[in-house]
Amino acid sequence: MPKSDAVWGIDIGQCALKALRCRPHEDGDKIVADAFDYIEYPQMLNQPGADAGDLVGKALATFLSRNTVKGDKVAISVPGQNGLARFIKLPPVEAKKIPDIVRYEARQQIPFDLNDVIWDYQRMCGGAEEEGFALETEIGLFAIKRDQVFRALEPFRAAGIEADIVQLTPLALYNYLLFDQLTDLPPPDEFDPDNPPPSTVVLSVGTDASDLVVSNGYRVWQRSIPVGGNHFTRALMKELKLTFPKAEHLKRNATSAQDPKAVFQAMRPVFNDLLTEVQRSIGFFSSIDREAQIANVVALGNAMKLPGLRKYLEQNVGYGVVKVDSFRSLVGSSVVSAAAFHENLGCFGVCYGLAIQAIGKGGVRTNLLPYQLVIERLIRRKKPWGLGVAALLLLGVTISFASFARALGTVDKKIFAAAESQATVVQSDANRWKSAADDAKNQFAATDQIGQHLVGNVEGRFLWLELLRAINVCLPHDAVSAAKDGGPAPEKDIDQRNRLYVTSLDCQYFENLQDWFGKVQSWYQPGPGEAPVAAAAPAGGNPDPGANPGAIGAPGMPPGGEPGAAPAGVSGGGGPQGPGWVVQLKGFHFHNGEKYPPSDQGAAFVRKTFINNLRTRTVELPLGDREGNETVNVKDLGISFPVLRDPGQIKRVVLTNPNAADDKGADRGAAPKTVDAQKFDFTVEFAWQQIRPSVRHQKQQPAQANQK
Repeated sequence: MPKSDAVWGIDIGQCALKALRCRPHEDGDKIVADAFDYIEYPQMLNQPGADAGDLVGKALATFLSRNTVKGDKVAISVPGQNGLARFIKLPPVEAKKIPDIVRYEARQQIPFDLNDVIWDYQRMCGGAEEEGFALETEIGLFAIKRDQVFRALEPFRAAGIEADIVQLTPLALYNYLLFDQLTDLPPPDEFDPDNPPPSTVVLSVGTDASDLVVSNGYRVWQRSIPVGGNHFTRALMKELKLTFPKAEHLKRNATSAQDPKAVFQAMRPVFNDLLTEVQRSIGFFSSIDREAQIANVVALGNAMKLPGLRKYLEQNVGYGVVKVDSFRSLVGSSVVSAAAFHENLGCFGVCYGLAIQAIGKGGVRTNLLPYQLVIERLIRRKKPWGLGVAALLLLGVTISFASFARALGTVDKKIFAAAESQATVVQSDANRWKSAADDAKNQFAATDQIGQHLVGNVEGRFLWLELLRAINVCLPHDAVSAAKDGGPAPEKDIDQRNRLYVTSLDCQYFENLQDWFGKVQSWYQPGPGEAPVAAAAPAGGNPDPGANPGAIGAPGMPPGGEPGAAPAGVSGGGGPQGPGWVVQLKGFHFHNGEKYPPSDQGAAFVRKTFINNLRTRTVELPLGDREGNETVNVKDLGISFPVLRDPGQIKRVVLTNPNAADDKGADRGAAPKTVDAQKFDFTVEFAWQQIRPSVRHQKQQPAQANQK
């Protein structure tokens, strides 16, 4: 942790390195500056032939030779054009849910993988909170690509400077504007979005680009303008046929040139370009915030020293352009009275804003410093404490060992010799008996396994017969009735028959039934009183995309989702566990007449009859080696999780009427030759984990004993 309350704001520009050291003031509305530095490079970083890394490294070395940062907090800036800033207005929402909403918005607003960026957010000033709900909330979301952050940190790392805060240049300017210029704002709880205070524009003209920030103290908007001081230099190079150094010198000394008119005439297109971008930016801001009123423009940057530029902007923008001659809330005569500081005052706006945030006075408190660096530094700072604790622990263990060793040296071994010998004999006997017991258990297990195999071979003959009987009982049947003459009653109309026509029965063995259930779970509907089954990934991994969709266990496409997708809001594990069989029945029914409601047709009829019976019905089974029958619940046979898989729609079909003609082709009254019917095809699957009768009877015995 920093040992002092001083902070450094360091801005590495294209022309020079600017640094400002500040500390808190007893007056909370001011801060104290006690050191500064302005180091101009021999060449601009973007000048042809310039080695940017070498120039910045030498500037930092010069800075460290004049100043010290040990124990101070350091804040650095990253150009605004390298970052991303979004301001999002949220609807009324619970305050505790804001982090989740912001994470969702970050994935939508940031056009990169979140693993490739460093991002942070904060709630902006204004808005309110009532009964846990945030109203009129605006979120500032800021991001920069990870490689650009590390590129900005690299010169500082090479110089041995640890940056504590990484901030975008426009946000540092916003902190400066809020702390130094907008000093008479009403409290946040008195902010009226329909009648906001006037907004101020900060225009910081840099070397390659300019930053424009608009804020009324509660709302902020920023844009990077692709026009800077170098554009004036390049215009002179092009029009007057000069080298870059000569054009830069002429730009800085335009009024003393041999032909000032020619100089300004050459730069006039850049004047127009800068004016156009400023007007376009302010116009766009006014279109998205129609309640905003622009009060004035604050001009920063050494490029604003260019004669006539400020006046030109003021005449054409329509607002007063204020030249910054001093920082209102910055005190410290050794700095603010220094000639070098006053001469380059317009360049220190970013450093000032960084220092304001580092002291804790800024309106924006986000930090784009990579989290892994924070963790590494924390661990490094804690290492001495960890080593100290380990040394104390080792010393304590050493003292304890020495104490026990000394006490052991005073023991007379002859006194305990007889007891130790007897204990050894007892331990030997115990080990011998334990070994004999283990051998007996192993022999019993082997014999029991042989018996289980014998019983299983006998009982295995009945398992499939029991399954088929259970399926037959669970299928819906029409009640048997007789005609008046004692013969069989005539068949009902086809759409009134309570029957399911089964066309195929198939089964497949699974080592883990979760592999099957994970693919059909989206169609599974729990029975009455059953809790929803949570989703679980198949143990066997993803289904084979080339499998036949109609086969047992093959992936289907549930409506509204991917194969095997869990219903919304369901998580965790569930369904059948372990090995077993999956039984599949395919068929159709015509129980879809108009006399039945939709809840008794199509898929609903299958679930109401067959699916429900597979959960609740009982079946009469023979006792095998004894006379009589027993009543067994279907689920006690190992049948579970019946599913109507991929239910389709009822479709109209035309059937041949077998009663329309006799064997000789003679017409039988007025019976039609064809019948229109409503047909529903179904596929029902369920899990079957075989339970042998002997195992079933063993489970029933404790329950019967409890009933007695």
